Amino acid sequence: MVRRILSLMVLLWALGFAAFAVGLPGPAEEQRTDAIIVLTGGEYRIERGIELLEAGQADRMLISGVNRTVRPVELAEEIGKPEALFDCCIDLGQEAVDTRSNGAEAAEWMRENGFSSVRLVTTDWHMPRARFEFKRELDDDVTLLPDAVPSEPSFMQLFLEYNKYLLRRLSALIGL
Repeated sequence: MVRRILSLMVLLWALGFAAFAVGLPGPAEEQRTDAIIVLTGGEYRIERGIELLEAGQADRMLISGVNRTVRPVELAEEIGKPEALFDCCIDLGQEAVDTRSNGAEAAEWMRENGFSSVRLVTTDWHMPRARFEFKRELDDDVTLLPDAVPSEPSFMQLFLEYNKYLLRRLSALIGL
């Protein structure tokens, strides 16, 4: 009996992993939101957010999880954009250290600015867990539009992220 239950659990885990790996989300369609939130840590995330901001898809953007030593002028120079864009439209969130705290930092920023819709930009393999954390932190009346940056994750990246996602959902379920 125990062997069957364990076999069923492994089968469900494997099927879930397969669905996770083949069902990675893609970029969102054109839709204006009040704000854009970009999570640091992956290639082309910040570039995607700025591209959307410059295309008029939102008026303001938060880059969450920026190192505390980074200043707007340095980031503007690094990505080749004018500092004026940061002065008017981009905030650096420097409190978050992981996906969970990204959600908390972003929710606070959303409340402070009175935003009711947001486009979340992160890498495709990271989006399920990021979306989960944001849904937990954002107010119920906030519209969340996932906008995943396509990537080519390795098997190990997918394996680790899927397990992080499952563990986070489980920990939330039991109240941790």
